Amino acid sequence: MPQDKEVRKHHYGSSWARLKSRFCRIVHDDRGAVSAELVIATPLLMLLLLAIVQFALWSHATPIAQAAASQGLAAARTQHGTATAGVTSAQQLLNQLADGPLTDPTVNADRTATTASVHIRGTATSVVPFLTLPVTANAAGPVERWTTQR
Repeated sequence: MPQDKEVRKHHYGSSWARLKSRFCRIVHDDRGAVSAELVIATPLLMLLLLAIVQFALWSHATPIAQAAASQGLAAARTQHGTATAGVTSAQQLLNQLADGPLTDPTVNADRTATTASVHIRGTATSVVPFLTLPVTANAAGPVERWTTQR
């Protein structure tokens, strides 16, 4: 009988050692670690790339809006110009240049007896979901008028 107990003890001890060895191999095994890292890193890199493209589109839309505001101001501040002429001129330039990078532009112009101003608002084309970057441009200046020399 004592021999039988020793055989059982040895049998249970060896299976416990194998189980412990297998558990240690699983816990310390690096297989699949690269896949897990790629699952996390790839979306973050794609989001970073899209954010760079989004910033480039915003950087491109801003000078287009400023050029249209300057064009509208040039038309509105002439001697016989009107605010409507400023809006029309700015809108024509936006139609030519801002088809891609600037979405939903709105043009407002104001002209008084001494000053004229043009304001453009819109948003940069969105590449990153749920991110809308506003684009604004303002141009203001005195109205051209004839004065007499003193």
